[in-house]
Amino acid sequence: MTEISSAMNASQERKSGGYNGFVMLAVATALTGAMIWAIGSAIYAKETGQPAGMWLGTAGFFLVVGFLSWCGFYMIQPNQGAVITLFGEYRGTDRTEGLRWVWPWMGRKKVSVRAHNVHSERIKINDKRGNPIDVACNVVWRVRDTAQAVFDVDDYKEFVNIQIEAGLRTVGARHPYDDFEENETTLRGHPDVVNSELQAELNDRLKVAGIVVDEAGLTHLAYASEIAGAMLRRQQADAVIAARKKVVLGAVGMVEDALQKLASDDIVHLDDERRAAMVSNLLVVLCGDRETQPVVNAGSLYQ
Repeated sequence: MTEISSAMNASQERKSGGYNGFVMLAVATALTGAMIWAIGSAIYAKETGQPAGMWLGTAGFFLVVGFLSWCGFYMIQPNQGAVITLFGEYRGTDRTEGLRWVWPWMGRKKVSVRAHNVHSERIKINDKRGNPIDVACNVVWRVRDTAQAVFDVDDYKEFVNIQIEAGLRTVGARHPYDDFEENETTLRGHPDVVNSELQAELNDRLKVAGIVVDEAGLTHLAYASEIAGAMLRRQQADAVIAARKKVVLGAVGMVEDALQKLASDDIVHLDDERRAAMVSNLLVVLCGDRETQPVVNAGSLYQ
């Protein structure tokens, strides 16, 4: 996007020379009153047999000037700007609120500089590992430079929608959906990092149109339907393995504590073979999924 913006002459917003509309309203009203007075004078002159041509010419002058003055009014609401052009040449942007006036032959295009909220459609992309995923995002943007928004792109609103999809695809392809093997940034596990990258990517893409992104974040993230079942089973398997690992580590610690307690309290003395058998039995009891069936040894410990 930087190469595109440097390849063309970027526009830059500047303040226009619009006039106070209430002052011009008084002027337009005065011109209209003067036209009515001139018409009345022409009628009176014609009734009294005096020349009325001068009065008619004066009335015509005030009619033309008054009509032009009435055609130059426009309104600007809060957080709105009017891009002023003269025969296609940019003359500035008027951001002064209220009733405004410019010469009627000057073009006026109103542009909202309020914050816009866009919720993108769900799109299918491939993550870093090539897995198809469905993603969607929410973007809050506003026009920063009205001249760039109007003159540097054809339709800045449509441009925003297209660049949101392109930026979402770019950021989504940088990271895997989930991390099964390596410790790296993932779309699911690091939302703050991904949202920051998405905002930076969109700001870089949209600066050519004079648009700034205030907030961007993923609102939907899921595996595509064709692999969702397989990935769910993989996640379940990882969860089972992690749980088993925790159970085994806990069981080993309990067995170690039990052996140390037996030895320190001088309850029973076991040789290596019997100690190994006890460790095996305790691990089976502690790590097994089903309840164990106790076996009572009626003879000697060594029989």
